Amino acid sequence: MLRAKLHKLLAFMCLWLWWSACIYVDAAGDSLKAGDTMNFSSALHSKSRKYFLEFYLLGKSSNYYLGIQKAYDNFIVWTGNREESIYQTDAVLSLNFSGVLKIESQIDKKRIILYSPPQPINNTMATLLDTGNFVLQQVHPNGTNTLLWQSFDYPTDFLLPTMKLGVNHKTGHHWSLVSWVTNERVAPGAFSLEWEPAGQELFIRRRGKVCWRSGKLRSNRFEHIPEDAQRVLKYSIVSNQDEDSFSFTSTNENHTRWWCLSSKGQLSYNNEEGYVARADLCYGYNNSDGGCQRWQEIPMCRNPGDVFTKKILHPNYDDAIYDLNYNISYSDCEASCWSNCSCNGFKEFFSDGTGCKFYHWNSSENYTIDSTVFGVDFYILENIGNIAPHHHGRSNANFLLFYAGTERWIWISPVIATAVIICVSILCLAIKKRKYVHQEKKRKEMVMKMQKSETCDGLSPIKDFGNGFRKGHDLEEFDYTLVVTATNGFSSENKLGQGGFGPVYKGILPIGKEVAVKRLSKSSAQGIVEFKNELTLISELQHMNLVQLLGCCIHEEEKILIYEYMANKSLDFYIF
Repeated sequence: MLRAKLHKLLAFMCLWLWWSACIYVDAAGDSLKAGDTMNFSSALHSKSRKYFLEFYLLGKSSNYYLGIQKAYDNFIVWTGNREESIYQTDAVLSLNFSGVLKIESQIDKKRIILYSPPQPINNTMATLLDTGNFVLQQVHPNGTNTLLWQSFDYPTDFLLPTMKLGVNHKTGHHWSLVSWVTNERVAPGAFSLEWEPAGQELFIRRRGKVCWRSGKLRSNRFEHIPEDAQRVLKYSIVSNQDEDSFSFTSTNENHTRWWCLSSKGQLSYNNEEGYVARADLCYGYNNSDGGCQRWQEIPMCRNPGDVFTKKILHPNYDDAIYDLNYNISYSDCEASCWSNCSCNGFKEFFSDGTGCKFYHWNSSENYTIDSTVFGVDFYILENIGNIAPHHHGRSNANFLLFYAGTERWIWISPVIATAVIICVSILCLAIKKRKYVHQEKKRKEMVMKMQKSETCDGLSPIKDFGNGFRKGHDLEEFDYTLVVTATNGFSSENKLGQGGFGPVYKGILPIGKEVAVKRLSKSSAQGIVEFKNELTLISELQHMNLVQLLGCCIHEEEKILIYEYMANKSLDFYIF
């Protein structure tokens, strides 16, 4: 009966494993062939492993997204389903035999089509390239391929080398970057980076309105992009009947560049190593610095020098106006507060940085600034100086940036200093512990060397010593600190004499017992073997006229013998 149950269980497990293998064929290497699937626990990697294609979980949510990730710094450079997430862990990317590339969930029956051909296509393959481009191609018998779809045609917030901005005139498709809503919401946000073919300029738009422009391209340099951001870039401008496009490549293979458009309108390169553009500073009176454009009217209630600065602030009352839209974030709150004369400050409402909470007050008595509390971000309208409208130079933009960061550094600096002190303390403790372990290891090695030898070179057997000798004496190992303390630091006042292998000191143990301490000279010819011989001889054979050996101490290069102290007769008679 039991055997029959076991057979049934084994058959069921085999059937389940076979079914799982059929449903989830693990993606291997850099490609998906027709009929393959990639589940949430597997990934594709490009040939040089520069990029990975996998499902990722964003923040603390349960939303899964298909994304391409840089291998070394974990940046998500492309997301395939940014407008519609998958909520189940059974999400798969599949390529069927008809050439349809899709993301789907077996549980909630959700399907997100990445590509579906007008007619079924055979012999298709989806491959992740070392450029970070995920391409779907039809493979022909003669070895040639036809491109059907590519992720580079649908960029999110990253611009990688050879990725295009502009328009495809044959299909009418536009290439542009669109920021995330916030760092925790991958959905399309407020800012976009676009190529303007007519003037051959780069534009950053906020909700469709131009707020920054790059200026004209002259000698491979844009007017309003800092030199550091362009130093290793080679731009490619294409303008023909098929397309108008902009792209770039790196002139240094060891220093690849990529651009990222943040949810606040900052266009940075290489993980905020520097900035290509600061559209987040292009509001209010700052409408000509570094390519900034006037994209909104200035209310009569605003004055030159008015800017929003970050504070740790707690209003004394909760008289606030809310906008609970999940698709708006910091820049939307800032624009709304700027245009509303009754608004004095704002903060994001939800924990993921979306929504707005607006405050207004008549004086500073209606709020308090608490610099001891971290993590409560509030943006308050302050005037930092009389800046003439429409005519600031580049230095004013730098000043705005510096001022906005000053408040932050006031509390960041002590945190950094504390962290440095803690790190240095930990390092010192680690060095001290390592030194102690090294010393202890050397001491143990020395003791083991003595223990390995069973007889002493040049010594006669115990039976040859005749009468008056006795065997069996237990030695004690003394702590070096105790020996130093007992001899008052091996002071000259405690020195009893000088022997052939080192001086002898008088010492007093903590229990009050007097001892004689023989400190073997480091420069003497006596090494570990001689020290072992002396220990072995005196401990194994104790004569009634021989001073008693109590123990020894081994510390780094120090080898010390501890004898009983003979007060009635000179110790040199016994020891020296």
